[in-house]
Amino acid sequence: MQVDELEYVSFWARVGASLIDTILLGVIIWPILTALYGESYWSSQKMLQGPMDFIMSWLFPAVAVIIFWLTKQATPGKMAISAKVVDARTGQSLTTGQSIGRYLSYFLAGLPLGLGILWVAFDRRKQGWHDKLAGTVVVRQKNRHPEPVTFER
Repeated sequence: MQVDELEYVSFWARVGASLIDTILLGVIIWPILTALYGESYWSSQKMLQGPMDFIMSWLFPAVAVIIFWLTKQATPGKMAISAKVVDARTGQSLTTGQSIGRYLSYFLAGLPLGLGILWVAFDRRKQGWHDKLAGTVVVRQKNRHPEPVTFER
């Protein structure tokens, strides 16, 4: 795909993609955690309930997201909006190191009241701090519609 056929993906489109990913992960994780730890899991003040809590709440999402970035260049949410996460210099697929770094950088970007995530709304290339730290951008094809809308008269 030619560079002039691409656009950076906006903040709100990325928020929508994140919501899709969160819902999908929740549909998978929440029933498992409830089955393992019971309804009291959701009212507990403990950071971790046990080893499966760590695996399902922290390890599984990280591995799933990184595998999607490496194999599809996008999570299901980003696929739903036709977006891809690519190397900011070359436009190519992410390396394993970039993927891991980008994932871990989300935590840093979220720390100062989410400012690093909100940065996407103001940045020229629509990069959050996690993108800047990992050297990535989120792009999609311009004018993704196959034909313009027309009406018969």
